[in-house]
Amino acid sequence: MHNWIRRIGGAAAVAALLISSALAETTYIKAGSLFDSRTGRVSRDAVIVVEDDRITAVGDSGIDIPVDAEVVDLSSSFVLPGVMDMHTHVVGNLDNYFFAGYFQSPHRATIGGVVNARKTLMAGFTTIRNVGASDYADIALRNAIDAGEIPGPRMAVSGPSLGITGGHCDNNSLNSSFEERSDGVADGPWAVREKVRKNVKYGADLTKFCATGGVFSKGTKVGMTQYTLEEMQAIVDESHTHDRKVAAHAHGNEGIKRAITAGVDSIEHASFLDREAIQMGIDRGTYFAIDIYNTEYTLEMGAANGVPEENINKEREVGTRQRQSFTLAVEMGAKVVFATDSGVYPHGDNGKQFARAVRFGMTPAQAIQSATTLTAELLGWEDRVGQIAPGMFADIIAVNGNPLADISELEDVDFVMKGGIVYKNK
Repeated sequence: MHNWIRRIGGAAAVAALLISSALAETTYIKAGSLFDSRTGRVSRDAVIVVEDDRITAVGDSGIDIPVDAEVVDLSSSFVLPGVMDMHTHVVGNLDNYFFAGYFQSPHRATIGGVVNARKTLMAGFTTIRNVGASDYADIALRNAIDAGEIPGPRMAVSGPSLGITGGHCDNNSLNSSFEERSDGVADGPWAVREKVRKNVKYGADLTKFCATGGVFSKGTKVGMTQYTLEEMQAIVDESHTHDRKVAAHAHGNEGIKRAITAGVDSIEHASFLDREAIQMGIDRGTYFAIDIYNTEYTLEMGAANGVPEENINKEREVGTRQRQSFTLAVEMGAKVVFATDSGVYPHGDNGKQFARAVRFGMTPAQAIQSATTLTAELLGWEDRVGQIAPGMFADIIAVNGNPLADISELEDVDFVMKGGIVYKNK
């Protein structure tokens, strides 16, 4: 990539960067400090060699750099793999008003996804898992990003979330005369299998279903279990048959245990954990995707954004207990991955959760690993993301300070490369 590309800004810069991806060039990156996400160690004065979209070599300053080579000088920066967020909702209306979706075209939500995907990438999140979007809008967004048509992170997407009639994954705000119903509503073992098959047909990478009530739905109790064990087992069996992993939205402890018993791959939110549930997850290799930042935003800004008091009260019920569950899961050695529930708070602020992860039990190195190597394992993408190593995608970010000393450095990322393309370089 040529130096002039990095000097231009805005939409023109993005367009030029996308065009430049077609050029088969070798780029050398000088890293002042380089974080090894496998070991948690830091090396000094490293060189990363990038060809097209992949890393081909990583070594010390002894690597020979040709005189006329394309060089990215990050010798005064802390360099690490692009980070990942395992619970996002990037498709959505850009209006902060809670009920905006009732008054705007649903196509606005897809346009919102384009805007939000770019914000997320610029924040250093080069891979995300989007867990729930109507009308397969997240699949369209993923495909546009993969085709190089718009900038955004790598996406693993679920399409519509499965849920029971009147449950958290249904729409319950309007009265019966409107016959309101979410895309993913399905009741009974064969109905949920059909819904999984439909999602697979239209390109979903994974299945997401609601195992309990939730904070932002009307009329559901956060901890109340939804779906029978038989229904959950049908969802998991059908999804795994099609080589799709399963994420279960689950706040309540009983619903969490039922979902783990059914064989889900990850528990989302996991607010009311006890030791038995955590140990069940450890024994079965279940990942816990626990969001512990967005409570602050909801309690501060929810009322101003039109969030009903019912939902704000449920957030008050969940927040403290969820953070206690996070701490306990980390202490017990569970697989806790970085997951924020973006969309509840403004997109691009994903990095604010790192400081909360450290505050509630992780070391800075663990927090970074929870967003790199561990998230890659959950996705089944260990062969392509999560590390700066030969053969991996050149998804690389950098910050000015040392996040192992001050994890909040990751709230302001200075450099973003995804697939060998520089999208941000302060």
